[in-house]
Amino acid sequence: MYICICHGVTDSKIEQAIESGSTSMRDLSKQLGVGTQCGKCTNCTKKILNQKLIEIVDVTEQVA
Repeated sequence: MYICICHGVTDSKIEQAIESGSTSMRDLSKQLGVGTQCGKCTNCTKKILNQKLIEIVDVTEQVA
């Protein structure tokens, strides 16, 4: 699903960026451009970021 229409960024691209090391909105803005134009995508992007980071922490705890 498209999250940022201004830059053509999908939820999958956001998740891939997080898996590649982006851990903040600033990182995602620099890498993908989300939230840098109209800003309507920031809330949804933050939700995806938080959910993905929680998933990563949960998996890490299970492995450790």
